[in-house]
Amino acid sequence: MDCGAAVVVENIISSLLETLSEELVSPMLLEFARKEQLHNHFNNWQTILHKIQAVLQDAEERQFTVRFVKIWLNDLKDLAYDIEDVLDDFSTVALRQKSKEESQTIIGKIRKYMYSFFDQFTFKYSLAAQIKEITARMQKVAKQKDELGLIERIGGSRNRRQQRIPSTSLVNKSLVFGRESEKDFIINKLLFGEEESCEVGVPVIPIVGMGGLGKITLAQLVYNDDRVKTFFELRAWVCVSEEFDIVRVMKTLLESLNSTASDKNDLNGLQNEVTEMLSKKRFLMVLDDVWNENYNDWMALRSPFEAGSPESKIIVTTRNQQVASMMGTVSAYHLKEMSYDHCLSLFAQHALGSTNFDNHPNLKVVGEAIVKRCKGLPLAVKTLAGLLRCKMGYHEWEDILNSKIWDLPEKNCDILPALRLSYYYLPSHLKQCFAYCSLFPKDYEFQKDEVVHLWIAEGFIHQPKGLRKVEDLGS
Repeated sequence: MDCGAAVVVENIISSLLETLSEELVSPMLLEFARKEQLHNHFNNWQTILHKIQAVLQDAEERQFTVRFVKIWLNDLKDLAYDIEDVLDDFSTVALRQKSKEESQTIIGKIRKYMYSFFDQFTFKYSLAAQIKEITARMQKVAKQKDELGLIERIGGSRNRRQQRIPSTSLVNKSLVFGRESEKDFIINKLLFGEEESCEVGVPVIPIVGMGGLGKITLAQLVYNDDRVKTFFELRAWVCVSEEFDIVRVMKTLLESLNSTASDKNDLNGLQNEVTEMLSKKRFLMVLDDVWNENYNDWMALRSPFEAGSPESKIIVTTRNQQVASMMGTVSAYHLKEMSYDHCLSLFAQHALGSTNFDNHPNLKVVGEAIVKRCKGLPLAVKTLAGLLRCKMGYHEWEDILNSKIWDLPEKNCDILPALRLSYYYLPSHLKQCFAYCSLFPKDYEFQKDEVVHLWIAEGFIHQPKGLRKVEDLGS
């Protein structure tokens, strides 16, 4: 199973388990459980499901290196589908019972009891067998979870890290608005910042800011400026990311410096190569997206950099002030929100292919309102503009503006509300629709209606009460 298919499986399982947890506490099934004395069984199922959900992220990551974890995930998927079938059967019986009870007179109920005693006995026996089988399988899967050493990563960052695209040094300057003064400030630090140089090594300039402010874009603008290219003999860009791997960083650095991939995995050999390449050279290095707060790791990483010229510089981008304080040798540059006017131009460029609304005056007011809600965060602006790029209807733009997702609390959450919209705009049980689309071969040409009908056939789309048709929701 390749990485893409594996993520599809995990995504489907996650959505399935969420749906099952919701069904187990639905009013109809709770009433059914009360009548048939199934409360304890349903509570047990709910507890096991929660324990399994807590380790899904760890299982997703380990399935690529541990074959039995991959088997465990496939078994879990089969079990989830079977539980879904059983709950559907229970819901059908519960609905039938409720319908009959409401339509029958007292005489009819007595007659029904007399004639259906045998049927009731058969049903009770079948019900008990299904409960017993599912419970045994769930307990087995839960036990295997422990045997495989899967650990809880609720609220962890592994999933986000795998989904994030590593940064590169390339930038399309025509799509960048504002940040000229910020760029010039950093460049002056690089070229004329000797007075702030640290006595213990290469000066490190941290760029600090929350996610979505444009730290990477600012570093890209600086890195590709002609003045910087002329001044520094060597330049290198490394995306460090959340999982600090010093061997990977060194290999990426070598490849960035000499355009040749290294097959070495020995840290000592890699660092000696880097030291030799940087020796006496004036270099600029960008270490992007740094999260590691371990001082000893930083000391180990930076040791080869001391071989360079004293005029060398290092730029670090991070969301974490502690990282900036640990690594920085000069005052950190705290990136601020982008101006409203620049955000508006950025939004129009990505949504309409123009820097203004002259060709779409009907969208100007709602577009301005959306940009205001982005609060100066360029990544949020670009994300929403991308969502609306193929939507030219006023009401489609208004739907984004009025979405309740803006009102979600941001405390202890580093995902911007505007960025949530790109994935969470639909209810959670519809996320598997995206995973389902990835099962199609690359470049496969399909019709929208075809996909919608496949989603409906798979049971991915649930029609909200009193709202649009299920086909419209799928569309």
